Amino acid sequence: MLDKVLIANRGEIALRIMRACHTLGIKTVAVHSTVDRNLKHVGMSDESVCIGGAPAAESYLNIPAIIAAAEVTDAQAIHPGYGFLSENADFCERVERSGFVFIGPTADVIRMMGDKVEAIRAMQAAGVPCVPGSGGPLGEDARDNARIAKEIGYPVIIKAAGGGGGRGMRVVHTEAALANAIQTTKAEARAAFGNADVYMEKFLENPRHVEIQVLADGQGNAIHLGERDCSMQRRHQKVVEEAPAPGLTAAEREAIGAVCVEACRRIGYRGAGTFEFLYQDGRFYFIEMNTRIQVEHPVTEMVTGIDLVAEQLRIAAGERLRIRQEDVVLRGHAIECRINAEDPETFLPSPGLVKRFHPAGGPGVRLDSHVYDGYRVPPNYDSMIGKLIVHGPDRETAIARMRVALAELVIDGIRTNIPLQQRIMADPGFRQGGQNIHYLEKRIAEHRDKGKGIGLG
Repeated sequence: MLDKVLIANRGEIALRIMRACHTLGIKTVAVHSTVDRNLKHVGMSDESVCIGGAPAAESYLNIPAIIAAAEVTDAQAIHPGYGFLSENADFCERVERSGFVFIGPTADVIRMMGDKVEAIRAMQAAGVPCVPGSGGPLGEDARDNARIAKEIGYPVIIKAAGGGGGRGMRVVHTEAALANAIQTTKAEARAAFGNADVYMEKFLENPRHVEIQVLADGQGNAIHLGERDCSMQRRHQKVVEEAPAPGLTAAEREAIGAVCVEACRRIGYRGAGTFEFLYQDGRFYFIEMNTRIQVEHPVTEMVTGIDLVAEQLRIAAGERLRIRQEDVVLRGHAIECRINAEDPETFLPSPGLVKRFHPAGGPGVRLDSHVYDGYRVPPNYDSMIGKLIVHGPDRETAIARMRVALAELVIDGIRTNIPLQQRIMADPGFRQGGQNIHYLEKRIAEHRDKGKGIGLG
């Protein structure tokens, strides 16, 4: 087992990683920006190092500073969490060239999956079902691009090859709008990702977002841990996640899970990862692979009883995967609500001082958060300040427990999206289950148009 791990992240995921390390007897090093010196995990880690100023570019994206911190503290490995440098192949290479273990896949796999065109090619070769598309980057020939779009069938979506997080995408409904959409997306992709390549896919109009969690040891062993439904989204950002996906059959789960496991073996995957799919009319269509731990990993942990971060650490230490596929049993239902420091009506960030914090509790309730009384939410980073997770013997019980937990959770002094999450839990469409990725935004728009604000109900 590893002796000391540097956690190259902040907030709730840094605290989550620290807890997993300490459970396994691993010492931890917390790196932090000047504004984050009072984060909970910083005070609880064995050592801490300030690596730069509040802007992420000066700290959490500062590769030389992170590696220097690992050197001065004699850390063996670096865990990147999610976001920041977690899917940066150059960072992975720098870490390993400096003599440290990168807790995640190899740089080659990260680079392959980070380029959406290359990822699709690799998945097609591995037999993973993909969305019909251009099969590669689009060229400059407008007539050729129009031909490809006609063969795919409108509407189509133009995507940045280096994109992610819902950015670098544009839906096109007519040939007249195609050329301008391609050029605009290319310009945005060049500015945002340093890669102007874009590709084209069929735009599925009513899909759900269903993803498969995998673990692989890079030594030929891989398993899947079932699926999550992440269809409650706003502007391509997940708001609520749950496991298992409502309405998905055991046969569908095993079939797509087996395909993902085989793909892991073919590409030599190592660590925890997630295959993301659009699911429509009983069919799965691969969209991307996340080569890191996911924000929503707790719902999988709740229904499987498997600590995903602990398994990441064991795999990084060189251990072979100790869990067999037949050991993975899904029990009950789990739901996660992302808790953001933002105005629930305008969605504008709401940084500031937390004057009162009262966590939710009770049977089957878990709160992953770094917030405490007197914590000041900085304006420099993502607005998510926690994740409220519940588990129950069935989906109806899980929703009921979430409604109680949301009512108990108190965060005063700043605005949060708790009111929106409460309305989602009460919404008849959500309670029915199986809604598509556009459902939440449509409901929000409907009620805004009726003058009822942005909430549901």
